[in-house]
Amino acid sequence: MLDVCLLGAGGMMPLPKRALTALMTRYNGSSLLIDCGEGTQVSIREQGWSFHPIDTICITHFHGDHISGLPGLLLSMGNAERSKPILLIGPKGLKKVVESLLIIAPGLPFEIRYHEIEGEEEDIICEGYHIHAFKVKHNVVCYGYSIEIPRSGKFDLEKAKANNIPMEAWSTLQKEDSVEINGSVYYAHQVLGPQRRGIKITYCTDSRPTERIVQCAKNADLFICEGMYGEKEKLSSAKEKKHMTFYEAAELAQKAEVAELWLTHYSPSLIRPENYMGEVRQIFQNAYAGKDRKFREINFVE
Repeated sequence: MLDVCLLGAGGMMPLPKRALTALMTRYNGSSLLIDCGEGTQVSIREQGWSFHPIDTICITHFHGDHISGLPGLLLSMGNAERSKPILLIGPKGLKKVVESLLIIAPGLPFEIRYHEIEGEEEDIICEGYHIHAFKVKHNVVCYGYSIEIPRSGKFDLEKAKANNIPMEAWSTLQKEDSVEINGSVYYAHQVLGPQRRGIKITYCTDSRPTERIVQCAKNADLFICEGMYGEKEKLSSAKEKKHMTFYEAAELAQKAEVAELWLTHYSPSLIRPENYMGEVRQIFQNAYAGKDRKFREINFVE
C-alpha cells in the first residue's frame, strides 16, 4: 500500500488557498518528497502527516517555487533531533545549490547525501522505492520521476519442494534475495512464482509534452502532471514558457494509458481549475483537478 498526497497544486507563487506544488508518499514507514516549495512543511502538518519519516527528497529543477521551502524543512527536521541521513536527488549541481541555501540553516545534525542525475534517464533504489528519473522539456534542466513499488511473486510450495529448498529457508526467501544454510546458498527465485504487478506513480511538472513522458508514465496507477493553463487561448503562452495546458496533459495520460490523472502546478491567474474539467474528460475520462492535500491510497492489485 502506498499513500500519496499532493501537498500543493500551485505554480510560480503561493496563494492564500493554494500552496506551491509538492508531492509526498508514504510506504513501509519511509516517506518520500518530490519538490519542496515555500510552505511545504505547513501543508504536511495540515495533512496531519509528519516530516520525521522523510528519507528521500527528489528535486525536479532549480526554480524557486520548487525548492525554496527546502532550507526551512531541513532546519525543522534538525530541530526535531533527526540524526538519520537523508538522500537528496536532483539535477547536476544539486549539492552546490542546496549548500548555498543551507547558509540560512547551518549546523544540521544529520548527513545529507546527494545523488546528482546527469543523463537523460536514471534509476535509483532506496527505502523500498524504485525511482526512475527522466529528463523533460523545460527552459532549464528538469526531471520527472516515476516511483514504483515492486512486488515479488507468491510463495510456490511445489516449486520449493522441486528445488529441494529446506523448510527453514522458506520464510527468509520470501523477504530476501538469498540465504545461506549449512554452507549452501538458496535463492528467492527458487521458491517464488512470477513477479506480481506492483504500484507506479509518475510525477511531471514544468515541461512541454514529450514522447519520453508518455513512455515513462506508461500504465501508471496515478499520473500527476502539470496543467499550467485551463484556458485554450493560452496555448501560445504555454509553448513560450515551456509549460502545458490541461488538454495537453490529458493527451499524455490517454497515450500513456494511465489509470488516473491529477492536474497540478496551476498558474496564479487560474482561479477555478475545476471549471475546465468537462472538456478535459472528453480527452481522458479519469482526470481530476488537483488541489492542496488531495490524497489517495493505492493498494496492490491481485
